[in-house]
Amino acid sequence: MTSQAALLREYIAQGEHQQQDFKYKIDDAPKLARSVSAFANTDGGRLLIGVRDDGSVHGVRSEEEIFMMHAAARKYCTPVPTIQFETLQVPTAPHGGRLRTVVICTVMPSRQRPVFALDVDDEQSTSRTAYIRVADENIVASPIHLAIWRQEQRLQGEAFADTDEERTLLKTLNEHPQGLTLNQLLKAAKPAAVPRPLAITLLARFIRFGLARIMPRERQWILFPND
Repeated sequence: MTSQAALLREYIAQGEHQQQDFKYKIDDAPKLARSVSAFANTDGGRLLIGVRDDGSVHGVRSEEEIFMMHAAARKYCTPVPTIQFETLQVPTAPHGGRLRTVVICTVMPSRQRPVFALDVDDEQSTSRTAYIRVADENIVASPIHLAIWRQEQRLQGEAFADTDEERTLLKTLNEHPQGLTLNQLLKAAKPAAVPRPLAITLLARFIRFGLARIMPRERQWILFPND
């Protein structure tokens, strides 16, 4: 029990970060699934269930909450990522106190990205969103990320055709080193307009081949030419 408490204190001392999130309680399974999706689509991570944002231990108080957590991970995510659950019984104070239950939900990075989270509490819903973990936030994946993941699933190789569209996008990116959103890039590329679906496919390829990069800024995805 002492080692469990020490392990939990070590985790809590790290705070929330790219691979760790605190969850005070489980009252919305689809919302929790967003964190699972974000971890699975990025570098994996763990959820400390029963820990407040300030690091204090609240505990998981009922079997119903634990069941909801399992449902969030497995019922509201598709495809289902690899997840491990560990239940700790820890005292509320460093030198004793009432025992509380904390569940550590460890999400492995998925080999089948994207992992989607259902948007509503409805088993029949087809509305779903993929998330990415950035620092301590879950951010909606861009269409370019979805294209990158689709391309990574293909077995055949890809090569540049050196088309007018490719040259236009690369030229526009290089002319705007401060970065552009996808919409800004498409607007700046005129009058040699590039159809949006084709631009997404090409930009995903540029990022995979190291010719461009995509980074978050104020919860928007910004495209940059690679240095």
